[in-house]
Amino acid sequence: MYNPHSQKAEEFICHQEVLDSLAYAEQNCHNLPLLERTLDKAARRQGLDHREASLLLASDDPQIEGRLMALAEQIKKDFYGNRIVLFAPLYLSNYCVNGCLYCPYHLKNKHIRRKKLTQEEIVREVTALQDMGHKRLALEAGEDPVHNPLEYILESIHTIYSIKHRHGAIRRVNVNIAATTVENYTRLKEAGIGTYILFQETYHKGNYEYLHPTGPKHNYAYHTEAMDRAMQGGIDDVGLGVLFGLENYRYELAALLMHAEHLEAVYGVGPHTISLPRVKHADDIDPNSFQHAISDDIFAKICAVIRVSVPYTGMIISTRENQKVRERLLHLGISQISGASRTSVGGYVQPEEEEENSQQFDVSDNRSLDEIVSWLIKLGYIPSFCTACYREGRTGDRFMELCKHNQILNCCHPNALLTLKEYLEDYASPQTKALGLELIERELPHVKNPKARQIAAERLQLIAQGQRDFRF
Repeated sequence: MYNPHSQKAEEFICHQEVLDSLAYAEQNCHNLPLLERTLDKAARRQGLDHREASLLLASDDPQIEGRLMALAEQIKKDFYGNRIVLFAPLYLSNYCVNGCLYCPYHLKNKHIRRKKLTQEEIVREVTALQDMGHKRLALEAGEDPVHNPLEYILESIHTIYSIKHRHGAIRRVNVNIAATTVENYTRLKEAGIGTYILFQETYHKGNYEYLHPTGPKHNYAYHTEAMDRAMQGGIDDVGLGVLFGLENYRYELAALLMHAEHLEAVYGVGPHTISLPRVKHADDIDPNSFQHAISDDIFAKICAVIRVSVPYTGMIISTRENQKVRERLLHLGISQISGASRTSVGGYVQPEEEEENSQQFDVSDNRSLDEIVSWLIKLGYIPSFCTACYREGRTGDRFMELCKHNQILNCCHPNALLTLKEYLEDYASPQTKALGLELIERELPHVKNPKARQIAAERLQLIAQGQRDFRF
């Protein structure tokens, strides 16, 4: 029986409830009055439950889809404005004891180059990222208790935060590592992490167990209940995601939203972010071997449905996707993207040497961070390197309360302008700097709070004079 208040995975991700929801959606996907009422509810910024979202996803009516896409874009603007947060992944180690069939890091892959960064190598990698202008990282590591124990992750976080290079500093480290214990989540929280990210890969229990034949990740319940343990350990910002292409996308969407409903019901805080990755080619991984691949059109519709269903949640698209796809999804709800990513261990310092047979997946958008920033500006977005919410304690229910009442923009808008100004002064090419300064001049009058607007104007001048790290 479906029970969002339960902490048992098979109750808050109830297989029969997913099937019933998909059947309901199929039976009603041509019911235009019901579809219109569902969009009317979404338009009131109340969000949608998993059945309502499944209904919209199942509809093939062009008018319904057109209204859905327009509404997703407007809701994104209402909650997050026109800013796009930038980050980069940092792969610490590709040692892994799991047997995941979709990941080249699996234990049986004997021709991938295995590597684990030393603390000295981490310093060099982070310095290279700082030289690009990055301020926010997502740590990645395979699951291996011998090579990658939690002590190594904690030491690496401490190292990263300690590195100060020219104007560079990593201000927030998010962490994407394997499911662990409440005690270990508490230690990660004490180390000052931002968001804890863990992709479910697939919520379909039978397929999950097939795709994870060996290793600790085989345990569906332990993996699916990880966010509960993270919350209990004090981490109130968590990031969900599935790997689209492993299972029927309609099943995954319903279950993903059930997980979000569960977190809201039990902890009063839904997911801070939802990521949208698709299966991509990598060493010894052929995406065509998975039968549930989805088209760009379906991918875009999934993005729009998630945006109207959980309007308060940040949405992430990585460099797995190419420029064209990323640009399309930016309009439909994405609020964070990676830039100039390397998915190999040591790839920022020695990209050509390290990426041969060592990437977790092929990068489809290979542009530099400066090119990404310039592209976003030309599209009318504010590239943001802001991490102020974490450092000012606006996490968990405090962030959600501000976001749900459309107040978070009072912080995010001026902070985005300030961090963009820092980037332009310290790292941008002359062409990107000129574009960015024009954007800031246009955007500053639109900061809603008059006092914040005045303070932002003063701080922008101070940044130009060499001062850094202002935040609201």
